[in-house]
Amino acid sequence: MSESMSGDHKILLKGHSSQYLKLNVGGHLYYTTIGTLTKNNDTMLSAMFSGRMEVLTDSEGWILIDRCGNHFGIILNFLRDGTVPLPETNREIAELLAEAKYYCITELAISCERALYAHQEPKPICRIPLITSQKEEQHLLSVSSKPAVILVVQRQNNKYSYTSTSDDNLLKNIELFDKLSLRFNERILFIKDVIGPSEICCWSFYGHGKKVAEVCCTSIVYATDRKHTKVEFPEARIYEETLQVLLYENRNAPDQELMQATSSARVGSASGTSINQYTSDEEEERTGLARLRSNKRNNPS
Repeated sequence: MSESMSGDHKILLKGHSSQYLKLNVGGHLYYTTIGTLTKNNDTMLSAMFSGRMEVLTDSEGWILIDRCGNHFGIILNFLRDGTVPLPETNREIAELLAEAKYYCITELAISCERALYAHQEPKPICRIPLITSQKEEQHLLSVSSKPAVILVVQRQNNKYSYTSTSDDNLLKNIELFDKLSLRFNERILFIKDVIGPSEICCWSFYGHGKKVAEVCCTSIVYATDRKHTKVEFPEARIYEETLQVLLYENRNAPDQELMQATSSARVGSASGTSINQYTSDEEEERTGLARLRSNKRNNPS
């Protein structure tokens, strides 16, 4: 039907590009020319006012468009000039984006999307708490439902000069901590301690609020009559213990047979809790002693 009960009716527009039209967009009234509305051939407005489609008018000759008219003035200015200042708030930009998409004004829609993306606040991938007291550390461990990895790193605790590779190894430990925290932050609570006890570089691993393993990366070595601090980077051991604490993700304690099968060096404590405590030097010494005993058994004197 071309005629409605309210007196509105549809017409085909025929006119010059300079002819003015009266538009009622959702109750907002605008005057503009056919040339402005048809300036961009790829838009819906161009199709509506090219004379090929019928448009709905009321009894007073206002062309009716059933859309929100709050931002239609920006739409017209963009068609006139090819550019336009965008609204200040994200909400208004999102509203303008919806209108630009409806009218198929691609360039304006892209500008709105870029503005919305630029206004978005980046969400942190993970948060690493820095320990300021022993009490704070205990609180974090008690309230977290995740297993935890704590790295103590404090170069100022050193009493002796460092060996030649210690500075590099200290940095490697910090870099590995960052990599692990990015990879496992959703499953493990990572904590960095920079003002804790006397350790220079030490990893601690916690499950169900209790320490289950430790990897100390510093030791004292002798060179002539001087003592030196040696910082090591036992990367494989740190990876191993990090994967081990994932066994403590569930509330139930991990299966002891599985723990024994996956652990290379567990030392039982009086309470039944097993903690790995070793450095690379200690591991090398244990390996050497074991090799010496094996040679004696195979070649008795």
